Amino acid sequence: MAEWQNRPLDDIYAVVFCDGVMFKVRKDAKVVNKCVYSVLGVGMDGRKDSLGIWMSENESASFYAGICNDLKSRDVLIACHDNLTGTSEAINAVFPKTEQQLCVIHQIRNSTAFVSYKDLKPVTTGLKLVYGAVTEDAALRALEEFKGAWDKKYPQIGRSWTANWTELSTYFKYPQEVRTLIYTTNAVEGFHRMLRKYTANKTVFPTGDAVRKSVFLAVREITKKWTLPVRDWGVIMGQMLIFFDDRLPPVKTLA
Repeated sequence: MAEWQNRPLDDIYAVVFCDGVMFKVRKDAKVVNKCVYSVLGVGMDGRKDSLGIWMSENESASFYAGICNDLKSRDVLIACHDNLTGTSEAINAVFPKTEQQLCVIHQIRNSTAFVSYKDLKPVTTGLKLVYGAVTEDAALRALEEFKGAWDKKYPQIGRSWTANWTELSTYFKYPQEVRTLIYTTNAVEGFHRMLRKYTANKTVFPTGDAVRKSVFLAVREITKKWTLPVRDWGVIMGQMLIFFDDRLPPVKTLA
């Protein structure tokens, strides 16, 4: 397990996806939550890989900084995450050239968490006009219209989208194939669902080391199936070469 965590990684990752999953662990006659944080990388060949697993009792800025420092010898073009406190700051500190994209799906979930059932459909329809816009200018106009319609009843939604807009809107600068890849952290969430299946026989783990071992064994089995590049990788790689030409060496792309 230690050898795997410290194995050589690629020098460049086109995209990384970051997210945490909680496990229950016994500690001092109590049951506590432990966060296992995963970083999935899409290499320059288009194939996914788990870059490592880290565990903490809480998700904090120092925790994220430690993860980024473990990966700091890599170059990451785009980092996708769910905007937990401290994540953006840690990435900026260690990877100042990396583009950041907040998960739009997480943003929608957070926005609608306290919306009444009767308003849920019109609110989500209004938000879809924002994140589904063709251009960033069109998205900003849709956001202003949304705020005009809903600010009196749900002012927190418009404030949140405005406050996070810089990193929520990163994907608008790219063509559709790249947008589809980066606008959500579904890739790592799907990975965590598979982790849950492999560890489903344990509702509470006896120790933190037991969690690490179980997750490591699950990761090893899951990643065996990741033999093909992500969808439309040939097109995506061609677009990456245009947007990041100053940071990418010539590469052999996969169709």
